[in-house]
Amino acid sequence: MKSHSPSQQNTSVSRAGYTSWMHCDFFSYLISDSDLAHYKLFSFSSLLYFAVNFDHFQILRAIGKGSFGKVCIVQKRDTKKMYAMKYMNKQKCIERDEVRNVFRELQIMQGLEHPFLVNLWYSFQDEEDMFMVVDLLLGGDLRYHLQQNVHFNEGTVKLYICELALSLDYLQRYHIIHRDIKPDNILLDEHGHVHITDFNVATIVKGSEKAASMAGTKPYMAPEVFQAFMDGGPGYSYPVDWWSLGVTAYELLRGWRPYEIHSATPIDEILNMFKIERVHYSSTWCKGMIALLKKLLTKDPECRLSSLADIQNSPYLADVNWDAVLEKTVTPGFVPNKGRLNCDPTFELEEMILESKPLHKKKKRLAKNKSKDRNVHLQQCLETVRKEFIIFNREK
Repeated sequence: MKSHSPSQQNTSVSRAGYTSWMHCDFFSYLISDSDLAHYKLFSFSSLLYFAVNFDHFQILRAIGKGSFGKVCIVQKRDTKKMYAMKYMNKQKCIERDEVRNVFRELQIMQGLEHPFLVNLWYSFQDEEDMFMVVDLLLGGDLRYHLQQNVHFNEGTVKLYICELALSLDYLQRYHIIHRDIKPDNILLDEHGHVHITDFNVATIVKGSEKAASMAGTKPYMAPEVFQAFMDGGPGYSYPVDWWSLGVTAYELLRGWRPYEIHSATPIDEILNMFKIERVHYSSTWCKGMIALLKKLLTKDPECRLSSLADIQNSPYLADVNWDAVLEKTVTPGFVPNKGRLNCDPTFELEEMILESKPLHKKKKRLAKNKSKDRNVHLQQCLETVRKEFIIFNREK
C-alpha cells in the first residue's frame, strides 16, 4: 500500500479554516441524498455488527510513509492473515484540507475488487487516525525497483501493459479516472504481477462529463490536463490514464521519462515542450513496442489508445492470451526478491526512533489524551470526521 509523497504545504490552521471546512458536505458531489442516507445507515449498521478496530491487528513493521499517512504490515489476530495498513492522522488531514480526498478514496475503493488493484478490506477509525487495511503486496513498487537499477525487458513491460490495461478498463467501467498512474503507484506481488494503488486523487465522471481540475503528478500528466488548467479547455477524461501508462512503460524500458518534466516545471513550459519536442525511442526496441508507445503517447486524446479494445487491437499484442493474463497464469519476466522486503528499510527505524506518535504506543497515548483540553474548533472538526467516516468490512 502506498502513501502520498511529502508535499510542501502550510500546516497552520485558522479558526476560519476550521469553520469553512466543517460546513462542506464531503459526499454531496459523489452520491445522491437518498444514496447518502442509505449509505450512512449501512455504515452505522456495520459499526454496530461488523466492527473491526485497531485491536484486531498486530503491528509488525513500518514499510512506507507520506505527508500525512504511513503504511505498516499487520496481521489480523483471528485469521492470521497479513495485510498492509495505511493510517492517516485526522488533525493533519484537517490542517492540509485532505479529508475530502481520504473520504473520496474510501468511497471509491469500497466498491472495487480486481486482480490488478490493491483492494480495500477494512476501514475504521479511532480518536487520532483513520485506517485503511488493504492487500499486502511485498514485491515493492516499480519506483523502488527503478531506483535499484532493475532492467525491465520488453517482455516484462509488455505483460505490465496488458495487466494495467485490464485494470484501467475495469476502472473505466465504474466511471473512475485514477489520475495518478506512475511507477510509485504500481505495486508488485510476490510473483511479479502489477497492482494499482492510491486512489487519493481519483475522480468519478458520468456519461459525457469531463474532469477539469489539475490533479496527479506532473511528469505523468497528459497534455489535455495542463491545457484545461491554462485556458479552461474542454476538460479531460479516461485517456489521461492511458497517457500515464505510456509514460510509465517508456520509463521502465529506458530508465527515464520521454519528457524532461519535473514537479517544479512551469505549466507553460510543459505545454511548449509538448509542442516542439519529439519523443526519442530506442533503436533496440522492437517496432511493435515503439508503435504501441507512440499510440499511448499521442498528444490528441481523441487519437490516443484509450480503451482495452484499442490495446487488444494493437498488432504487437495480437499473440496475447487475455484470459491467461487476467487469471495470472502468464509468468512475469521479473520476480521480486523473496528473501528481502522490497522497500526502504529506514521507514521502520524512523517509526521507532523519530516518530513523535508511534503506532505501537497508541493505547497509552489515547488514554492519556482523554484528560487534555483541545482547541474547540479542532474538536468540532474532529467530531465531524468521526461522524462522516466510512466504515467498511469486505468480509461481511
